[in-house]
Amino acid sequence: MGLRSDGTVVATGDNEYGQCNVGNWTDIIQVAAGCVHTVGLKSDGTVVAVGSNISGQCNIGNWTDVIQVAPGAFHTVGLKSDGGVVAVGNNDDGECNVGDWADVAYVAAGQSCTLGIKSDGTLLALGWMHHGQCNVAAWTDIIQVAAGWGHTAGLRDDGTVVAVGYNHAGQCYVGNWTDIIQVAAGDFHTVGLKSNGTVVAVGRNYDGDCNVGSWTDITQVSAGGLHTVGLRSDGTVVAVGHDYFGECNVGDWTDIMQVAAGGLHTVGFKSNGRVVAVGDNSHKQCDVSDWRNIVQVGAGSGSGHTVGLKKYGDAVAVGDNAAGQCNVALWTDITQVAAGAIHTVGLKGDGTVIAAGIEIELAKWRL
Repeated sequence: MGLRSDGTVVATGDNEYGQCNVGNWTDIIQVAAGCVHTVGLKSDGTVVAVGSNISGQCNIGNWTDVIQVAPGAFHTVGLKSDGGVVAVGNNDDGECNVGDWADVAYVAAGQSCTLGIKSDGTLLALGWMHHGQCNVAAWTDIIQVAAGWGHTAGLRDDGTVVAVGYNHAGQCYVGNWTDIIQVAAGDFHTVGLKSNGTVVAVGRNYDGDCNVGSWTDITQVSAGGLHTVGLRSDGTVVAVGHDYFGECNVGDWTDIMQVAAGGLHTVGFKSNGRVVAVGDNSHKQCDVSDWRNIVQVGAGSGSGHTVGLKKYGDAVAVGDNAAGQCNVALWTDITQVAAGAIHTVGLKGDGTVIAAGIEIELAKWRL
């Protein structure tokens, strides 16, 4: 789905539930996609939603004074201007029990959980906690978070890190980390970039995913499903971990500005606007050699797709398109792109959002 600068919305991809029927939406300032529904926030603080309503996740017609929306798989969360929160939809795990939340500055929704960051930097969490990944209520002073398969990591403003959730591989053992400026979470490992350019990692190391102790001069890290990628200050790239598909074959890359690690592939964009990619290419997700004028890249973690943002605000995408996640050819005025497992999202210059893929259900919105 995509949000245009004039407040209208476009959407492509799976439309089994009418989630892409957004052609008459107007005055939209934010859009977001759940598993099988789509939510739009209007400039007047009201909310619209389309798609599957099997759990009541689209029952937002009476919401007012909302400033942010966040859809989960089968529930929808709204942040109000007074710092309160509202939620509708599936509540089997208590993910909608937000009635007593206050002083919230940001909300996020997972498959069956709801997260809130308070103005003082503390976190709130409700919902599915089979692995305890939502047990963040005691966290404070958080400035960045990263989510893995079943664990959550948070970076504090003092450079320390906290983590909760699935810890079978030790991916939550970050209590002694200091001087961290960025965290990234893979499926079963956690990576931290330090202020001096070195990197630390804990968790699954079966394929050497965490063998980053010798890295120096790193300016960005990205954690893939089973591998880790680091961008150096000189524009070269290092990678460790699962390499069955050659996803770590980045040793000859130069002039790289950003890296993105997908499930089984790795993408980098160069200072000249060109893009390079290695790894699994079963869906042609690495066929990016003819891309030009790229300013940002994203790598999907699902079957495999790659998205690129061009300097003129349009987007390109290659790879698995079974859910329409690569249908971005008509997007314009884009300032940022992100690739999920089976969907693609674009942020527009006017603050609206568009998306394509299986989670795009915008078609019935009425703004």
